Amino acid sequence: MRSAMLMQQGRGTSSAIYEASLRDLVQVLVSVATNLDVGQTVLMHGLMQVKLIRPALLILVSPTIECERDMNKTLLQASIIAAFLSTSSAWAQQTDGNWMVRVRALHLEPANKSDAGNGQSGITSTVLPSDAISVNNKWIPEVDVSYFFTKNIAAELVLTVPQKQDVTITKGPLAGTKAGTFKHLPPSLLLQYHFMPDATFRPYVGAGVNYTRISSVHLDGLNAVTGTSSDLEHSSWGAALQAGFDVKLDAHSYINFDVKKVYIKADLKVGGNTVSTVNVDPILWGVGYGYRF
Repeated sequence: MRSAMLMQQGRGTSSAIYEASLRDLVQVLVSVATNLDVGQTVLMHGLMQVKLIRPALLILVSPTIECERDMNKTLLQASIIAAFLSTSSAWAQQTDGNWMVRVRALHLEPANKSDAGNGQSGITSTVLPSDAISVNNKWIPEVDVSYFFTKNIAAELVLTVPQKQDVTITKGPLAGTKAGTFKHLPPSLLLQYHFMPDATFRPYVGAGVNYTRISSVHLDGLNAVTGTSSDLEHSSWGAALQAGFDVKLDAHSYINFDVKKVYIKADLKVGGNTVSTVNVDPILWGVGYGYRF
């Protein structure tokens, strides 16, 4: 009897030592599997197949494995988010080049201010009252090229093709007379300041100079009523003011809205004498597409 009790006690001690050893072994295997990026589910399945551990021991080890699995999942998600943010930041830094080209449609609205006739060549203030000379509104195409010296500061060259305009007398005894037509080419160079260069919505203001070349002047209607030849001064220098904003669509594309005030004037000559000064001074309302590279 005493011998049987000693044998039973020995088996209990051996079993405890065996289970403790297996527990330590499994913990080591789990740690190695985690470090080597081996799936814990695969590890547990293999251990069950070779019957190295008992179901009770699995219950003890499973929480550790589940915890490590959750930690790995969380770390993976965090890594993906960090990689995305890093990539987005790099994308934002790489997409804004120094050059930008815009194509706009502009609506030209002249101020139509003019001096009254000064009496030269018989054109008195009665014949030609103040603000009697009108130039028509029209839509025109525009292309501009901008270079960004910094994120905030850019220079913009505004270009178009020669535009034909109608001239009409709207006041006095000559009211309703279509005086004639002329063409103008009004390039402008502006210096801009961009307020929020890294945002999606990017407002700016600009100021610069305009040069307008006037050509193909045909004032046949005015010639008919005055009985002599008429002409417009062929060049004009003036200030140009600007405000607008770009809306970023993707890495390179933008939608642009812009308004400019351009100061253009020309002397009206009748019979070789200057009889009035015409201040066209248009406001240009623009909308278009921009590409930055």
